[in-house]
Order: sequence, then structure tokens, then C-alpha cells
Amino acid sequence: MASWASNLAQKVGSKEFRSYLMSTHFWGPVANWGIPLSAIADFSSSPEKISGKMTTALTFYSLLFMRFSWMVRPRNYLLFACHATNEAAQLVQLYRFVDYNGGLAKVLKGSVQQLKDNSAKTA
Repeated sequence: MASWASNLAQKVGSKEFRSYLMSTHFWGPVANWGIPLSAIADFSSSPEKISGKMTTALTFYSLLFMRFSWMVRPRNYLLFACHATNEAAQLVQLYRFVDYNGGLAKVLKGSVQQLKDNSAKTA
């Protein structure tokens, strides 16, 4: 047990670890955790408050940055975990939005109608 604690203390006290703590490789993902934590906190709120467009945008955003965090060298596992959590949370929110608004067919039909209305106004 003492050797485990001393190894941990040695690792935390190393110059490499302190350098990592002062980098954007660490603080970027830490700051980004606000997005999935907010989405998880919203699970208990009413689905009428969910924006379908914003939830869809955040879903694609997290997919894109999950790939980025995996492809960048060295791999940023903290950023990947943040966006994987956000992806799951946004998919839950998107399901709640679609379910509240009457199912996927009804939501898509409403979106198509809204696009037609908008194009008629601009023409």
C-alpha cells in the first residue's frame, strides 16, 4: 500500500504531470464537461423545453470531436470521454424530444412543412 501511494505521489509530483495539468490537453476537456453535465441534469426537466435543432447539432458536434480526440496524437482520452458522455446524453434528449412531439414521422413531417413555409416566404 505504501509503495502504491509513493508511486502515485512521485507521478503527481513529476514535471511531466505538472506540465500536463497546465496544458489545453487537460483544461479544454475539463471546461467542456459542462455540456454533458448540463444535458444529464436536464433529464428530469420537461421535454417541452428541449430544442430539437440544438440537440441534433450537439449530437453531431460530439461525434466530430470524439473522432478528433481519438485521431490527435497523443490521444486525448479525457476529451473523448467527455464527448462520448455528451453523445449519449444528447441522444437521450433527442429521444425524449421525438417521443414528446409524437414520434419520428410527425417530427420529420413538421420539419419538412417548416422548410416549405420558410422557402415560400423568401420567394
